[in-house]
This record gives sequence, C-alpha cells and structure tokens, in this order.
Amino acid sequence: MKGIRFFQSIQAKLIIVYVLLILIAMQLIGVYFYKTVETYFKNDFLVSRNSQVTLLAGFVGPYLTGDQDSKNAAEGKKTYADLNEFVSNLFSINNAEIQIIDANGNVISTSVPNHLKQKNTQPEVIRALQGIKDNQRIFTDEDGYRKVIIAKPVGSGVRVLGAVYLIASMEDVYKTIRSINRILISGTLIALGLTAILGVLLTSTITNPIKEITKQATAVAEGNFDQQVIIQGTDEIGQLGQTFNFMMNRLREALSLNEEEKEKLASILTNMNDGVIATDDKGHVIVLNRRAKQILQAEEETTIGLDISEVLGIPKETIQGLLQGEVRTTLLDIEHPDDDEQLSVRITFTPIHRRGEGQSGIIAVLQDVTDQEKLEQARREFVANVSHELRTPLTTIKSYLEALDDGAIEEPQLASRFISVTRSETERMIRLVTDLLHLSRLDSKQSMMSKSTTLVSEMLEEVADRFSFQLQQRKIEIVIRVEKGVTNLLLDRDKIDQVLDNLVSNAIKYTGDEGAIRLEARKIEKDMLEISVQDNGIGIPRKDLTRIFERFYRVDKARSRNMGGTGLGLSIAREIVKAHGGTINLESELGQGTRVVFTLPIQQEEEDEL
Repeated sequence: MKGIRFFQSIQAKLIIVYVLLILIAMQLIGVYFYKTVETYFKNDFLVSRNSQVTLLAGFVGPYLTGDQDSKNAAEGKKTYADLNEFVSNLFSINNAEIQIIDANGNVISTSVPNHLKQKNTQPEVIRALQGIKDNQRIFTDEDGYRKVIIAKPVGSGVRVLGAVYLIASMEDVYKTIRSINRILISGTLIALGLTAILGVLLTSTITNPIKEITKQATAVAEGNFDQQVIIQGTDEIGQLGQTFNFMMNRLREALSLNEEEKEKLASILTNMNDGVIATDDKGHVIVLNRRAKQILQAEEETTIGLDISEVLGIPKETIQGLLQGEVRTTLLDIEHPDDDEQLSVRITFTPIHRRGEGQSGIIAVLQDVTDQEKLEQARREFVANVSHELRTPLTTIKSYLEALDDGAIEEPQLASRFISVTRSETERMIRLVTDLLHLSRLDSKQSMMSKSTTLVSEMLEEVADRFSFQLQQRKIEIVIRVEKGVTNLLLDRDKIDQVLDNLVSNAIKYTGDEGAIRLEARKIEKDMLEISVQDNGIGIPRKDLTRIFERFYRVDKARSRNMGGTGLGLSIAREIVKAHGGTINLESELGQGTRVVFTLPIQQEEEDEL
C-alpha cells in the first residue's frame, strides 16, 4: 500500500485546523484589542491636548484685552512678552507647537520663534476666530507622520479676542500602539507554536490507532489474519479497534469456509465424468473443467473469453432459443481430427439467476453419451440381425414344408432334397441359438472355466489336423511356429480350441486357393503368451476394423452367410480370451491379408469363474 504524505494525512489536517482556529481567534482578539488600545490612547492624547489648549485659552485671555504699549506695562498689565514666556515655560509639549493668535490671525506668541508675527491661515484657525469651539483635525504630513491640529477661540461671550492653535505629533502614541501590537503578534506566534506542538501530541492519540487499524487492514487485504489491533482505550477508536478485530476473525472464518467450499467445488468439477462450462451474463466462457476440455479437445487459455456458441459450434440463436423455451437439452455430434470416432454429447443448458439482476450467466453440462448411443445402436442392430438370421431359415423351412404338404412328399427324390434343405436350415438355426446361448453365459459369467495344463505346440498341431482336409482341398499351406521355451500353459482347452477353430476357419474362408496361413506362439512378456493366426487373404477394409468384434457384424454379409457363418464367432472368441485374462486384436490390410493376435497369461489359477 502506498504511504500517505504527512500533509495529506488526517494528523496534518487536524493540526492545521487547530492552528487555524487559534490563529483566527487570536486575530479576532488582536484586532479588537488593537482597535481598543488605539482608540484609548488616541482619545486620551486628544483629550489631554484639548484640555491643555482650553486651559491655555483661559490663561491668554487677559493678555489680549488691552493695548500693549508702555503705559499698560507701567500700570502693571500683562504684555505679549509675558505671554510668550508663559507659553514657552508652562506649556512646552514634546513634538508640538503652540501659537497664540490675535483676532486678525497674526501669531503673537509661539513655542517656535520662526513663526512669530506670521499670519496663520489654517481652516481651523479661521473657524476658531469665528467663534467655533470644536476645531480639530488629524492628518499625515509629507514625511508620513500623523499629527493633530486643535484650535480654540479666546474670549468671552460673542467677542473673540484671538485663538490658541496647537499642532502636535501623534507618533509617540502610535509607537506605543505598535509596541503593544508587536507584543500581541509575538504572543500569537508563541500560541501557534504551542498549539502545533500540542496538536501533534493530541492528534497522535487519534491518528496512531487509525494508522494501526489501517496497517492491519492492509495485512488482511494481503491475506495475513494472524495479527490483532492493539486496543489502547475504551473510547470510540478503541471500540472501532475491537469491532475491527471481531470483523477480521469473522472474515477469517468466512474465507476459510469459502476456500474449503471452493476446493470442494474445484475437486468436484475436476473429477466429474461430465464436462461443465460456465459463462458470464454476455455468454463468454469463464470456467470449464478438465472433462469439458477433453470432450472438446480445447485448451483453457484459448477457450476462456470466447462465446459459448463458438466453443460448442452451435448457433447463438439456438442457445437463446434453448434458454427461452422449455427444452434446454440438445444432442451434439463432435468430430475430432485425430480420431476417426465421432463423439455424441448431450448438452444441458441451465441459466444462472442473480437476485434482483436477472440472468447472470449459463451453465452447460456436457455428457458423453457415445457409449450409450453405441449400445443402443448395437441393441437395435442385434435385434434386427437376430430377427433376420432366424427369419431366413424359418422362411425357407416353411416354404419347403408347404411344398411337401402340397404333394411334393409323393415324389421321393424331390421330397428327399426338400427334407435335406430343411434339415440344413434347422441346423443353422441351432448353431445360431447355441452361439447366442454361449454368449449369454459368457456375458452373465455363468460359464465355468475348467483349466488344465496344455502343451501349446500340441494344441496348435491338433487345430491344423482338424482343418487338414479343407487345407488340402484348397491347397492352402499352414505353417506352425512355436518359440523356443514355450511349452505348457494353464488354460481351458475346449474354449481356446473354439477360439483357434474360429480364427483358422475364418482364415481358410477368406484366403484364396494356394494361399498360406501361419500359426505362431511366443512369449512377449515374462508372464504373457502371444498366439497369432495370420493369412494372406482378401483382408478387411480399414473402416470395418473397429467393429469387427461386434456381434452379427459382417464385412461382406452375403458371402459370410453363404459360407455358413453366424457373425458371432469373433465376439465369442473375444469373450473367451477376456475370461482367461488376455486381450485380442486384429490387424488387416485390404488385399494383403489379416493377422489376429490374442494373449494369455502363462500362470493362471485352475478354477476361475467368468
């Protein structure tokens, strides 16, 4: 998880909030305090100067009432010289100038000698000479200093004898105010610094538990459920930590249960005999199990994300129709390029519904019903073949019996021939029924195996002797070869003779005159014996090899029937070999001949039940 910068953290935000609150509060207090102090000092300064000017105006009144000549001086009256000394001594004000102005506006006394006997034309002076008492103005001079002008009329009643004019600097007042303001700013900065320090300490008590919970949440997100949040208090954050620990424990249990269910589901999907394909709401494949990949011969990497109709080779409209209708099952034939065999697959579609959101996907179950279809086809063919095999001789027998009944029995030569045909067809039906009963016993494991020690070379020679007449008649050469070391074998001699008779009989039937048949016996493994019957006859087409051991299956039905075969010989041979614990295979090439090979265990218990 990416770290959070300090200025992006809650702690920094809380500290900034604290500092801003203190700053705003100090600013409000500072502004109020500054304005109050400024008003107080300024008013005190103005009141003090107004009092001085008023007091001076009362003192200078007698100086402005009479003539200022030597007579008045001799009589002891006050002169302008006395006034000037009075103003200079008694009313000396720092950074201020006092002027005594007569009724004509002339300066008759001043604390600044340069302005003596000059005419003062300030508006405040003019207003004071007109008898207006409140004449005051604060202004800023060219040097940026604040000053105040006060002018008071001198006289009694309506008679104005002159005016007292005062211009004083207020810089000392503002210096004092600025000093107080600097003290206030310093206090504010100190308060902000202390607030920041306290904010760090206080917010850490809030943010540290949150950081701890965040750390544990990150660990949980990464799959680590072993750690717990340390509870440092019973406040809201402590309760949050307790709730988080409880939630983490419940989540661990839920994930454990979910993983267990997931493993069960994965195991079920992997080991199912049926294929399963799941899609999302758009019909794209998101899951397919191993059996589905085997049936479709598809790779998971190339199949995930494809549309299910494309994977199954079914039009998309068909899938939509299946889901919208009542029937949601279809039969699909799949051909694999590497196999000659075609698979029959029954596909069942089931829509997945999510509460409140409708259909969210599709589940398709693929069942390989190839064996079932083959079994059903074999059953139909078996019934048809048995019916056909029995109907033909029965029809023949019926027709000949009807002919005998119609008078042919009166003709001895014709009747004898009809009876011979009837006997032959009856024996054919008996062979067919006998073979069927034999297969039935083998299928139901009711045929008992009676094993005995048999000399292999002797067994093969006896087979050749049984067919010696046919071999000599058609000039077919038979060669017997027994590998050195192959002597005795424990087997059911009668049943293995039946297998060999069937194989040699077939070899003679489908081998031309002056052909050759080869019988061989050899060890292929430590405990297995291989016996083969090979001819150079007409051979079997490649397309028929996979079905050659099926019951009633014939490559050339008309020829096989004319030769007296029932179509069950190879099926019986296969069941007998299987009962001995061996296998049987057939190799053939059209026009080159056929080789049938079956294997038998060298050691076998004497009594086995099929």
